[in-house]
Amino acid sequence: MSAHDTAIHHGGHHDDHGHDHDDGPHSSFSGYMVGFVLSVVLTAIPFWLVMDGVITHRPTAVMVLGAFAVAQILVHMVCFLHMNGKVEGGWTLLSTIFTVVFVAIAIAGTLWVMFHMNENMMPAHGGHAAHPPAAAPHGTP
Repeated sequence: MSAHDTAIHHGGHHDDHGHDHDDGPHSSFSGYMVGFVLSVVLTAIPFWLVMDGVITHRPTAVMVLGAFAVAQILVHMVCFLHMNGKVEGGWTLLSTIFTVVFVAIAIAGTLWVMFHMNENMMPAHGGHAAHPPAAAPHGTP
């Protein structure tokens, strides 16, 4: 009998070998209800702010609504997708952070190119010609 054969238990299962196996996130009804209530509140408050015209300064309103949207995303990720540093050794959270950073860089780069395209790629835009038209040759009747 080999050493491997002695590692098999009576039920046919291998030893754990000290590895922490996580069957995935487990949540209770109360955990889902907390997420649901937070989602409703984080939806109702911005709806009220917009419908009653509480914030009249448009850039401030955009920033406040954006903050509520980010909070809503975080609530969904934690309460419903169960993303934290413990699930799958933190790789799920790390890959999500990488994806968010990558998408933010891609969006920022795209916006930078689009806003600066006229100055950088089209110097003749706006009626200023890059090269003046060639003069007609002299001496032709």
